[in-house]
Parts: sequence; C-alpha cells; structure tokens
Amino acid sequence: MLSRSSFPVTGMTCASCANSVESIVKTQEGIISASVNYATHSVWVEFDPDRISPEDIKKAVQSIGYDLLIEDPNLDDSEDASASMGKRKPLSAHERNTLWAMLLSIPTMIIGMFFMNMPYANEIMWILSTPVVFVFGQQFFVNAWKQVRHRRATMDTLVALSTGIAYLFSVFNILNPEFWQQRGLEAHVYFEAAAVVITFILLGRFLEDRAKSSTSSAIKKLMSLQPKTVIRINPDGSEERIAIAQVQISDLLVVKPGDSIPVDGLVTQGQSYVDESMLSGEPMPVRKTKDAAVFAGTINQQGALRISAVKVGSETVLAQIIAMVQQAQGSKAPVQQMVDKVAGIFVPVVILISLITLALWTLLGDINGFTHGILTMVTVLVIACPCALGLATPTALIVGIGKGAEQGILIKDALSLEKAHQITDILFDKTGTLTQGTISVVDTAWADGPHLSHDLRSAILSIEKLSEHPLAEAVVRSMESESTETIPVEAFITLPGKGVLAKTAGTTWWIGNKALMSEQAIPIPSQLDAIADIWTHQARTLIWLAKEKELVGVMAASDQLRASAQQAVEVLKSMRITPHLVTGDTAHTARHIATSLGIDQVVSDASPQQKHDYVTRLQQEGRVVAVIGDGINDSQALAQADLSIAMGKGTDVAMDVAMMTLLRSDLMAIPKAIQLSDRTVRTIRQNLFWAFIYNLIGIPIAAGLLYPFFGFFLNPMIAGAAMALSSISVVLNSLRLKWTA
Repeated sequence: MLSRSSFPVTGMTCASCANSVESIVKTQEGIISASVNYATHSVWVEFDPDRISPEDIKKAVQSIGYDLLIEDPNLDDSEDASASMGKRKPLSAHERNTLWAMLLSIPTMIIGMFFMNMPYANEIMWILSTPVVFVFGQQFFVNAWKQVRHRRATMDTLVALSTGIAYLFSVFNILNPEFWQQRGLEAHVYFEAAAVVITFILLGRFLEDRAKSSTSSAIKKLMSLQPKTVIRINPDGSEERIAIAQVQISDLLVVKPGDSIPVDGLVTQGQSYVDESMLSGEPMPVRKTKDAAVFAGTINQQGALRISAVKVGSETVLAQIIAMVQQAQGSKAPVQQMVDKVAGIFVPVVILISLITLALWTLLGDINGFTHGILTMVTVLVIACPCALGLATPTALIVGIGKGAEQGILIKDALSLEKAHQITDILFDKTGTLTQGTISVVDTAWADGPHLSHDLRSAILSIEKLSEHPLAEAVVRSMESESTETIPVEAFITLPGKGVLAKTAGTTWWIGNKALMSEQAIPIPSQLDAIADIWTHQARTLIWLAKEKELVGVMAASDQLRASAQQAVEVLKSMRITPHLVTGDTAHTARHIATSLGIDQVVSDASPQQKHDYVTRLQQEGRVVAVIGDGINDSQALAQADLSIAMGKGTDVAMDVAMMTLLRSDLMAIPKAIQLSDRTVRTIRQNLFWAFIYNLIGIPIAAGLLYPFFGFFLNPMIAGAAMALSSISVVLNSLRLKWTA
C-alpha cells in the first residue's frame, strides 16, 4: 500500500534549490511521485514504504546539502510549540543578519562614495565589510559551494562569486597598490560594492520571508479539533482517560457537553445537538439520538453522549480532510519560480560571460590586457548581481499586501496575486459567506393582529428559554429585543422532531413545526397558512405557536443574505467571472438563494469531498477557479482552488488554507481584490523588466564593449551603483503601486 506524506525541507533559498530537492527525491527507488513547494518549504511525497522509508528520503536530501524534517503527525502541544519555535528561528536569524548588514554597509557605502580620501578609508571599509561578506553573508558562500559540488549554479553562486571576487580584489589592492600604480592605474577598492550587494540580497530575501512568514498552520488547527485524550468505558463499566491514539474500533467513549467528538462513531446512549458546521457548513446543529452517526471534530453542544468508535486515526472524515488539504497545498508553486527559472540560465551565462571577458582581454589586449580583464570580469559579476531580481516580486508583494489590508483584504502570498486576475469562475459557499451564518427570526405573523400582547410574549419567551433547540435560541433573541420579562413555567416536555409542550399559569402551549399542529388538530387560519407557504418557498424555517387549541401565530427563521452579496455577484458577472453556489444545504434552499442573487450554477447537498471534486472538475475543463468560504467544510475546496478566499469571521482553518482573507464582511472586497491583483502583477512584471534591462545594457558595457570605440571602462564601483540603481527603481515602482492602486 502506497504512503503519502508531506515533510518540511530546510536549507532552500530559491526555486533552483527546490528543483534540486525534487530531482534527487524523484530518482530514489520506491518514490512514485514528489513535488517540492518552495513557498511552504515542504515536499509532498508518494512512496512505497516497503521499498523506501522517510529516513532514506532524508538521507538522499541531505546528500545534496539540504535536510528533511521527519515529524510525528501526532505531536502533542508542547512538541508542536517547540517545532513552531524551531521554524521561527531561521526567520529571526535572517532578520538579525539583515539588520547588522545594513548597519555596517551604510557607513561603508558613504565612505566609498564621498570620503575615499579620508585617512585609512580603505582599511575602515575593509573592517566594516568583512563581517557583512563572511559572517552575515556566509549562507551565500556555503550554498554556492554545495551547488558546485553537485554541478549546479543558483542565485547564491552569482552572489558569492561577485562579492567574493570584489572583496578579494579589494584586499589585493590594499596590500599591493604598487601592482596597479606601476601600470599607470589607481588601486581602487570595492568593499562597499561587496557589502551593499550582500545587504541588498539579504533585504530582498527578508522581504520574501516576511511575505511567506504566515506559512499555513491549517493542518495544526485541523488536528487541534480532535481532542488529545478521551474517556473510554472499560468492559467492567469503569471509566478511563486514554490518549486518542489508543482508541480502537468498537471502543465505547464518553463525550461530555462542549467537547469535540474524538472519532467517527455511532451514538449508543444519550441525546444531544451536535454542531456539524465544520462538515456541512450549516449553522443548525443536528439532533443526535441512539444509532445516529457522529464525526470527529464536530462539537457536542448539550447532553452527554456515549458513542461506539467506527473509524479511528487516519480513517476518520477529519483525517481525510487533513490529508486532502496537505496534498492540495503541496502542489502549489509561487510566482517567484519564474524569476528563479530564468536565474537558472542567467547565472551560468553571466559566469561564462565574465570568464570570456577575462580571456579575451588577456589574449587580445595590450600590455595591460590581464589587468583590464580582471577589472571587466569583476565589473560584469558586480553589475549582473541579481539584487533587483530578488527584490522585484517581494517589494511589489509587500506594497500589494499593505494596499489590500487598507481595503480589508489580507493577501497571503505571491501565488494569489498571480492567479486572482486570471479567475474565470468563483465558487461561493452559502452559510457564513453569502449569508451571515446565524439563524435569526426574520418575520412573524400573529392571528390577532400585527402585534403580540405582552402576556403572550412573556409566556413564549419563558418557554423557549428552557429549550436547547437552536431555533428556540433564535426566538429568545428576537423576543428579548423587546422585553426580557418572564413568568414561571409549570411543565416543559420536549417532543423529539416536533417541538415542545409546556404549561404556564394552567395554560397549555404547543410550540413546534406544522406536523405538531396537525397532530394536535389545531386549526390554521387561511391567511396564516398562505403567508407560511410564501415563507416556505423562500427557504425559511417555520415555528408555529398555539395556546390550548388556538393558533397564536407563526415565526419564520432563516440565515439572512449579506447586504453586499447581490452587488458583488453582479460586479463579478460584469467582469466575465461565472459565479457558482456550492453548498451543503438542501436543493430547495440553495436554488432560492441562487435565484435571488442571479447565480445560475448551483450544487446543493455537497459534502467537503464533493466541493473539492467540483473544483477539480472545473480545473480539468481549463477554468481558473476561485473558492470563497468560511468553514472547515470548505477547507478542501479552498486548498484545491487556484485562488482561495476566506471570510475573516470564519474558522481559523479556512483562513489559514486561504490565500486571501476578507477582514470585513463586505463581499465587494472580492472584485477589489481581483483588480488589486491585476495591478500588482503588472507592477511585478514591470519590476522584472527593469531588473533585466539593466543587465542587458550593463553587462556588455561592463565587459568593455565601449572601450574600442570611446576608450571607456565601466568602473566596478559605478557598476555597483548601477546595480543599486536598478534595485532603487524596482522599489520606487513598487511604491507607485501604493500611490495609484
């Protein structure tokens, strides 16, 4: 039987690294498929456990200079915390390195540009730049060496070469200035170029890390829905608290009010209402009695239950959702991969150009040919340093994220910005997304007129306060908005599936559904019956109230549409984006909601798996699909979607899986997010253009192309300034997004 697992990968600094890890894993015997996600620094692997183990995969990854973290999926809270702390350390170290590099590089650059003639200027720059290059920039040299050993070149290779050669060249010029003076040349040093290059690259990667620092904790949040321990009833009737991992099929378990259901099972004793919104998306808790099915992660609301375990561990519905989310997230790739793919070609080409430059000047130049060759080689490497490339995406991303936050849109990563403006279809969940997510009384009709008397209102409020049914809670909220006065209730009997029977001041009350009224032969006035029919067609839930054998009235409860829902759907349709309603609710309710909003594509009674499959089917038809939802039941579809959007007041899991989160309940933020995406992607492309155009123009000049015609050599220091200018132009262009978006 094949195994599928996701493992964190450490040591990756660019998509070329991700490609290296993916390649080595795929070549191992027993690996069926592998996909490395640079955005989440993880690898999703499908393998034959009889032929290869996770430890073998780890050794293969370690052999090329990276590492694989093999974690226990059943970590307890303390271990989880430790792991999280461990994952935060690299970012914190990177932050320190970037800060110190900036503090040392700024005075180095100032001296190199404005105070070159001050006493001991070269020596001061040497002292200041050394820790920047070899301490804070150590990772570039270490990673470059790892890649050289495996005949690969990445961005780190170019950074290490350019800064290393510029540094060593400068040291040589300090120690042997006469070498150049004898040839009529000045012994320049380029410490500031080396230090600034390292600092800019560190800053670029720090910005990228910040953009990715909210790496999804969705899996941990999903796992936290399942309790760590559970009470098991032993054969002798005694109760024992055991770890969830020890639960076996057919074990009898106790679930107290407020607890999560630990496993999938069947109720053997007790009755309660269970909140299954994480699976169905519906706000109405489900009544559970003997032999009813319950599912791991759902919440027991009122009564205590005894359940018999049917599915445990990885077989539960919750575990399958976790696995699906892991797999869908593992298949993602950030927009930055385009830059790194180009860099995979760009880096060796630049190195080759620098070597050719050295060779040509040495062979074809005059007596100073070798000198000119060294200068041009260093200049080529310095001016080609991909600092602007490293900044192009993250700077635009940071500005885009900030602009989105101002508009109530939290944007997680570059992938969402890449995809949002390409969306062709958007799938809406109903409950909590198009609707407000809470059941409330929205209409009333009374037999004796437009208003209910004070005495009748007090009696109904008193009775409903004793009920545990969610509809009763809606009635109480509605009644309490006008009066909180109650009276004693002499008797209260729950009639399962129908309603309640109660007595106040010697008067019998019947409150429940229409079937209860029929059973008690309570006549319904024609005008109320007609109103009730209209409400039923509007997908509302009806609550009938009768005093003795006389109908008092009827109340309609429903989950109301958000105020912005209709406008948002209309705007999306005007943008040629097809809206779909995909909900776990009934066909009648779904069709009513869709019709009122002008949505033609409707899928009702959809399970989390069916929502996921619907997204997949649309994608297979060539559609670019966005999903917006708020519940755990949406997490599979959100993870599979090309663009996932969560409502900010939804579950933590939905928000962690989603690429975008609407911080407010205004659905008009969706078209705004798509428009922001379009502008941000255009900014990223402009940044990449400027980053490359500097290289396309600068590299030939740095190689000495103008010398035969104008006798002009590009000074490596000017090359460093040009490199910095390319970075500045990228940053300014990104800031323009903030001013114009």
